[in-house]
Amino acid sequence: MGQPAERTMSIDVLRGFVMVLMAIDHVRDFFSNAHFDPTDLDRTTPALFLTRLITHFCAPVFCFLAGTGAYLSSTHGKTRRALSWFLLTRGLWLVVLELTLVRFGWTFDLGYHFTPLQVIWSLGWSMIALAGLVFLPVRMVGVLGVAMIALHNAFDGYHAGGALFWRILHEPFSRIVVAPGHTFLIIYPLIPWIGVMAAGYGAGSFIDTTSELRRKRLALLGAALIVLFVVLRASRVYGDARPWEYERSVLFTVFSFVNTTKYPPSLLYLAMTLGPAFLALAALERAKGTLATALATFGRVPMFFYLLHLPLIHGLAGVVAYARYGARAFSFGPMDLPDDYGFDLPVVYLVWALVVAMLYPACRWFSALKQRRRDLTILSYF
Repeated sequence: MGQPAERTMSIDVLRGFVMVLMAIDHVRDFFSNAHFDPTDLDRTTPALFLTRLITHFCAPVFCFLAGTGAYLSSTHGKTRRALSWFLLTRGLWLVVLELTLVRFGWTFDLGYHFTPLQVIWSLGWSMIALAGLVFLPVRMVGVLGVAMIALHNAFDGYHAGGALFWRILHEPFSRIVVAPGHTFLIIYPLIPWIGVMAAGYGAGSFIDTTSELRRKRLALLGAALIVLFVVLRASRVYGDARPWEYERSVLFTVFSFVNTTKYPPSLLYLAMTLGPAFLALAALERAKGTLATALATFGRVPMFFYLLHLPLIHGLAGVVAYARYGARAFSFGPMDLPDDYGFDLPVVYLVWALVVAMLYPACRWFSALKQRRRDLTILSYF
């Protein structure tokens, strides 16, 4: 027995929406002429800052819904042992993908000179952790997840130096040199992403109810998180290592207020992103129409979308760079681009629309294949 179509639609539409938003950020990485952090308020523009801000919703929503999806699968015939095995094997598979196909999509480097450890890495290890947690009572898993989210900022000032385990868990942008010329960069420390997925699993029972009650609960939870964000952020007491400041204008002061820490994601970052996401999920209970159907198509095959979009974006950037710089373009590294490379945001958004349009037929085909061949367990790993 599958989930009710209404619930599946709302979750898939939201998941598809954040996947499409994610593609904006990655197109910006490869095509923008702004070679600096778009959240740097001393250098950014309103349009560039907002382009980055809207993509902050992607990883938290996807990680949370992965946990919720795990819970929902356990209510439709999958035993805890079977669910644990699936989460363990899929988590390991995601880690392997991060170290192979995903890193190649980012770098086009076969020599493993540079390996970024990003969102698929963190999702994989979060699933592996959840594989053990699912044997606990659901509410306990949710409480542990919320505790990880709420308390990890208390350790922001703790630095373990060369302790590899702590660097993987909580130290952003740590470089691990495994051999001369071969470096791993930890972009996504695992805490509190494990907590986000565990919270999503714990929230499954909260969401697994009638449509009207679920909508009210999500709306209330979303509003509560937004209030929590505003109160804690305004107080500057706790929840983010980077306090907001009064800036040169009201607009940039607002930007400073919402410019929270993503690496690792702070309590306020997660409240700021998951709060509106819950409101959106409540609103999407009645989602219909062509746009909703298209977004749901992407949302049903998120890993397939992810694996395709990186080499497509990188490949298009390579074609553009070759047309402009000739063979010299092949010497550019992913973090070493000429100062005159790239385009203004209108071109970035145009390329993004092209990428999404190009990916849609393949995602629709793969979504239909998964629906048609439920007997092929391997398809559930993509």
